[in-house]
Amino acid sequence: MGRVERFFSLGEEGKGMGKMSTANWDWTQIYAIYGMDQWQTPAFLFVYAVSFSIMSVLFLVYFDPICSCFEAILLSSPAGARFAAGFIGFVMAISAACLFYAAGNFLYSAVPLQYEMAHRMVSAVSDWSRVRSALDLGCGRGILLNAIATQLKKTGSPGCVVGLAQGNSTALSILRTAKMEGVQEYVTCREGDARRLPFQDSYFDVVTSAVFIHTVGKEHGARTVEAAAERMRVVGELVRVLRPGGVGVVWDLAHIPEYVRRLQELRMEDIHVSERVTAFMVSSHMVTFRKPHQHVLRLGEVRLEWR
Repeated sequence: MGRVERFFSLGEEGKGMGKMSTANWDWTQIYAIYGMDQWQTPAFLFVYAVSFSIMSVLFLVYFDPICSCFEAILLSSPAGARFAAGFIGFVMAISAACLFYAAGNFLYSAVPLQYEMAHRMVSAVSDWSRVRSALDLGCGRGILLNAIATQLKKTGSPGCVVGLAQGNSTALSILRTAKMEGVQEYVTCREGDARRLPFQDSYFDVVTSAVFIHTVGKEHGARTVEAAAERMRVVGELVRVLRPGGVGVVWDLAHIPEYVRRLQELRMEDIHVSERVTAFMVSSHMVTFRKPHQHVLRLGEVRLEWR
């Protein structure tokens, strides 16, 4: 029950689904629906990458004059000046390459990766036709929320997915994207605190969260005990509102070992941790788990509250 496994694929069915979906994705339409989140960061990185590229090219084209300047300014030998100029030009070129990579990774992570990971998370649930209610915690722009709604629609399920939004404007924006995706009848948005979910125990068949839980408690500082306690409370809330036999899927950028330990403490089953996925220049992982149908108390064991 407490065993944790790492998996490096989603199985043949999941891989086939992913390939077929990727080929059919219309990225122009996807960007039109969801837009670009936090575009300032990749733009900032791209501008600096271009600047460093230009400077490295200038160092290459005007290498001899620059060496002469270094020799005069540093009062060094010609060999020392050439070494200094070459080293600075090399550092600029490497910096430009790193900045271009970072800008590209941020651009990819902002929409394409989140869209791809949303479909991976959906494929982690084996049978959506039996799902009557699902939760997307911290639904952001609605990428995962609408992916779940699309899957419910495809399987003919009468269920719906509830997105916990952080404000009324966010909820309205998400509902607009659901309408554009043609799944508005499967989507509901609610405002609420992730640390005290406004749902009764064992309410959802599936609970999900994408790149959200690590942001909880950030007002205390990411590495503080208070922040860790807030995050663990959110994980406990996910377990509380999940029905026995239900499946949970969490994708996040940090604190994965904390989540796994908490899930083990809460006696979750089939805990799996995915391979590393680089998102926003950090290592992210997807965690899946299943809530047991019943927990049999062993001798001397105290029943745990899901919270």
